[in-house]
Amino acid sequence: MRRFLLVALTLLSAFLPGLAHAWWQPDWAYRKAITIDATAKGAPLGGAAGRAPVLVRLHTGNFSFDGVNENGSDLRFVAADDKTVLNHQIEQFDPLLGIALVWVDLPQLPADSSQSLWMYYGNPKAPSSGNGQLTFDPDYALVYHFAESNAAPRDTTAYGNHGQTSIVSADAAVIGKGARMGGDALRLPGSPSLAWREGAPLTVSLWVRPEQLGAQQALFVRRDGAHELLLGVDQGVPFVQVDGRRSAPGTPIQAGQWSHVALRSDGHRLTLLVGGRVAATLEAATPALSGSAAIGADLPADGGGARLTALNGLIDELRVSKVARPDALLLADAVSQGADSRLIAMGADERQAGKSHFGFIVAAMPLDAWIVVAILGLMMLGSWAIMIGKGRRFGATSRANQAFMQHFRAAAGAPLDQLARDGSVDAGVRGDSSLWRLYEVAVEELRRRHDLGYDLNAVSAATIGAIRAAMDGVMVRENEQMNRRMNWLSTTIEGAPYVGLFGTVIGIMLVFVVAAMAGAVDINSVAPGMAAALLCTAAGLGVAIPALFGYNWLASRAEAIGADMAVFVDEFSTRLAEEQGEGRHERGATLRSA
Repeated sequence: MRRFLLVALTLLSAFLPGLAHAWWQPDWAYRKAITIDATAKGAPLGGAAGRAPVLVRLHTGNFSFDGVNENGSDLRFVAADDKTVLNHQIEQFDPLLGIALVWVDLPQLPADSSQSLWMYYGNPKAPSSGNGQLTFDPDYALVYHFAESNAAPRDTTAYGNHGQTSIVSADAAVIGKGARMGGDALRLPGSPSLAWREGAPLTVSLWVRPEQLGAQQALFVRRDGAHELLLGVDQGVPFVQVDGRRSAPGTPIQAGQWSHVALRSDGHRLTLLVGGRVAATLEAATPALSGSAAIGADLPADGGGARLTALNGLIDELRVSKVARPDALLLADAVSQGADSRLIAMGADERQAGKSHFGFIVAAMPLDAWIVVAILGLMMLGSWAIMIGKGRRFGATSRANQAFMQHFRAAAGAPLDQLARDGSVDAGVRGDSSLWRLYEVAVEELRRRHDLGYDLNAVSAATIGAIRAAMDGVMVRENEQMNRRMNWLSTTIEGAPYVGLFGTVIGIMLVFVVAAMAGAVDINSVAPGMAAALLCTAAGLGVAIPALFGYNWLASRAEAIGADMAVFVDEFSTRLAEEQGEGRHERGATLRSA
C-alpha cells in the first residue's frame, strides 16, 4: 500500500506541472521558449534590476518566421506560469528580411537568477496588442527607438515628447535603425514631463558610435540661463559637466564601435557609466532645467560661452528617465541590447497538438469544480490503495493457506504438533497463512495443557471444545483484519456520486448566475460551464464504479478465506478427537475385552 501511495503521488506530482504549463490559449498554434539568464552562465548583473524592458531579437538563426502574421500582430509574451501576459512593443518586424525587434516588459529582473517566458504566435485572427506606453514604466519620460525613416523621432512613452527636428536615418544601427548625426542638433521639447527641479534624480542613456574622435563632441546638452548639464565625448573619453564643473577622465569609447553611455544622478552625485560600468563620477547636484535639450550638437550658450562641437557618428535608443536607474538595469541594457546578447537565450519552437473535447471541458472548469475533483481524486487514491493492498494481501494469504494444507494433510497419522516441531513449513507460509495461525494457537493450547500435567493421549471433549474456542477467537480476529478499511470502500461507493453531484449543482448555479449578469444567454456562453459542471458527476461515478467492483471482489476473496478457516477448524478438531480423544481409548478397551 505504501508503495502504491508513493507511485501515485509521484505520478500526481509529474502531472501537476504539466497542468501548470498547459497551453495558454488554444487559438495560438505555436510557442517559443525564452530564458532570461542573469546568472554567471548568462549575464550576471550584480544586483536586482527591478522592472525592465528587455529586447527580444528574432532572426533566421533563432526563429523561422513560419506561421506568424506578417506584421507580428499575433505575438504574445506570457510568463512561465502560462497565465500572466506581459506587455510588449514591436519596434521592427520584417519576415521577408527575417528580422524582428520586440521590447518585452519584465515585471522583475532579480539578481543571479534565471526566469523563463513563452512567446506565442500563429493566430491569424489575433489583433495587434503591442503598446510602448505600457511596456516602458511611467518613470521613462522619453524613449526614442529611431524606427522612423528620415523624420522626427516619436516618443514611445505616454508623455508624447516627440522630436522637434527631423533626423537622417541610418540602417543597421545597434538596434534596427538609428540616427546619423553630424550637423544640426536633434531638439527635444521643453515639456513639463522633461523639466528637472534642482536636486532631482534623472537618468539619460543612449547608444553612440562616433565615426571620428574629436574634441568636445556633444551627446546630450541642456542649458537654461546660467545652468547647464552637458554629456559629451572629448577625444573618445565621455564626460559630464554641470555649471562649468567637469568629471575626471574615465573609460574611453572607440571610433567605429557601438558603446552604451549612461548618465545617472541621484540628485547630489552624477555617475557616468560606459557599457553598464561606472566610468566617472561628479559630486554635483542636478541643476534646475526646464528648457529644451539637444542631441548630437550644442544649443546656443547664453553670454556667448564655449560650445560643444557636433558629433560625427550614429546614435540609437535614447532614453530619459525621471528616476535614478539602478546599475543592474543599465548593465542589463548594455549587455542585452547589442547584437550579442548574453542575457537572453532562445529555446525551441513548440506546436500545439490540438485539444480534445475533454481538454476544452477541463479548461472551462471553475475553481469550485476543481475543488470537488480534488476531493474525488483523494477518495480515488484512498480506495485504489485499499483495493491494491488488500488484493495483494488476500492473494498471499490464499497461496500460503494452500501450501500449509498440503503440509498438514501430508502429516496425517503423525502427531498433530509435528509441523510445529520439525519446522518443515516455510517462514513465508507461516507469516502469510491464516490457517497456520489457527494451527499455532491450537498446538500452543495442547502444549500448555501438557505442561500442566494433562494426559494428551486421552483429550477430553471439554479440552477439545476449549481448543476449538481458542481457534474460533483467532478466526474472528483474522476476519476483522480482512474487513479492516473495507468501510472506506463502501463510503466511497455511496459518497463519491453525491460529492460529484454537489459539484455539478454548484457549477450549474454559477453558469446561470454569470449568464444573467452578462445579460446574454446562448448556447456558446453556457455550454462550456455546463459541460464542466457535469464533469464533476462523471468524476464521482468514475471513482465509485471501480470501488464497487473492487469491494465485491475483495468481499468474495475474504469470504473464501473465512470459509477455509472454518473448514480447517472443523478438520483440526475432528482429527484431534480421532487421534487423541477419550473415545479412542474407550473403543480400544472394548475391542480388547471382546
